[in-house]
Amino acid sequence: MNDRLYIFDTTLRDGEQSPGASMTAAEKIRIARQLEKLRVDVIEAGFPAASEGDADAVRMVAKEISDSRVCALARANPGDVAKAAEAVKDANAPRIHTFIATSPIHMQAKLRMAPGDVLEKAVQAVRQARDSVDDVEFSAEDAGRSEEDFLCRLFEAVIDAGAQTVNIPDTVGYTMPHQFGEMFTRLMHRIPNADKAVFSVHCHNDLGVAVANSLAAVQSGARQVECTINGLGERAGNASLEEVVMAIRTRRDVFSCDTAIDTTQILPASRLVASVTGFPVQPNKAIVGANAFAHEAGIHQDGVLKQRDTYEIMRAEDVGWSANRIVLGKHSGRTAFRERMSALGIEFTSDAELNAAFTRFKDLADKKHEIFDDDLQVLVSEDAAKEENQALRFISLKTVAETGSVPVADLSLEFQGQHQSSSASGDGLVDAAFKAVEKIVPGSRTLLLYSVNAITAGSDSQGEVSVRLQEDGRIVNGQGADTDIVVASVKAYINGLNKLQGAPHRFNPQSGETI
Repeated sequence: MNDRLYIFDTTLRDGEQSPGASMTAAEKIRIARQLEKLRVDVIEAGFPAASEGDADAVRMVAKEISDSRVCALARANPGDVAKAAEAVKDANAPRIHTFIATSPIHMQAKLRMAPGDVLEKAVQAVRQARDSVDDVEFSAEDAGRSEEDFLCRLFEAVIDAGAQTVNIPDTVGYTMPHQFGEMFTRLMHRIPNADKAVFSVHCHNDLGVAVANSLAAVQSGARQVECTINGLGERAGNASLEEVVMAIRTRRDVFSCDTAIDTTQILPASRLVASVTGFPVQPNKAIVGANAFAHEAGIHQDGVLKQRDTYEIMRAEDVGWSANRIVLGKHSGRTAFRERMSALGIEFTSDAELNAAFTRFKDLADKKHEIFDDDLQVLVSEDAAKEENQALRFISLKTVAETGSVPVADLSLEFQGQHQSSSASGDGLVDAAFKAVEKIVPGSRTLLLYSVNAITAGSDSQGEVSVRLQEDGRIVNGQGADTDIVVASVKAYINGLNKLQGAPHRFNPQSGETI
């Protein structure tokens, strides 16, 4: 290998812009710790100008992380840059990432600015950022549809102003791989001071080519890839970190570079992000999907048994699949529990926090004989949710269902400090339970999505339920888990309602829309 490829993870920023994927500060810290174990080079922790909550989360991540660089996003205006600088000031290795749109359609329709004014604002933002931090990145939003002559002028100017990394995003996922690779080659040859900066790529997956575009850019000289765990992100998502990393690692004959990623941490990162955001990984997802290393066809099974690489181009163990093993049971003690949690990157700040988690673990062990790592991740996610200021809390649920009769749910909740009960019937037990919740908390919300996933194998597995709720233009995801799928459903619905009531409004850095 003759080159280092830097991995810039934007799960906590761009990934969070997926509808309903907002994360609390505590959740961002959990994910950031796992990203640090994964050895990503840069963690984009958020967009401080979006809300005060976002700014606080970036500050907390900046203080928590020591090995990875911590980055904050800012539009190319003084206010955003100042907020980003304040948010990352305590980071061991801070970076400010500033951007402005550069395509004709964005400059005319969105910014209503002339190209010369866009260039001036970009240079000013980079200079301001350099006054606060030593590491500045600049992005030309919608570069894939921008005029190359203008991009050359712009990138030359921002590099001269102090940008050490310049990012060429395919913001709307429009460009094809061969076009994108050729564009990188031309830009890197045409920009006089290109040798003074690392060229980066940031691709969206609207046409399903985000990873392909990213790899084409790497082949053409890009040495930073911006990506997310599970490909999480706006619309169809971003380039998937695990796919980019493993493509480069597996095809050493094609790529002259490699990353510093600890690939055994890929699967734990994937499952953590899925658990926190409520965006499950589809079974056929490359690298981290449940079927990624499964062989159904007899001819495939025969070949793998005789020689693994007949049908497997990488080992499941290399991306962390061997880590999903039974770790604890009902006889496990507090010390073993704490040690296993620590191995998963979960630390307790006090004995009270440890004791609460351990009590929940024991309750789960009474219902489920074998406890897996994924169970523990979900357990901590639920504990974190309980610690938040919640208007609604689940108490108990009784359901009655019989073939030929209408299902009935009797529900008890704590609502605004008061114990309330309700009963409702429905088309099924879940429908009845949701209607019982709505009797206590009426509203005009819409259930956009309801999904169930088994967390581990076996009929006693916890079911993890995700719901997506919309009310007054806001979209949130709610998650709940239990060995009883109806209870898990109610927990997920309640979690979503608490988010609708408690989460502050924030806005998208690209569109400026409130979300």
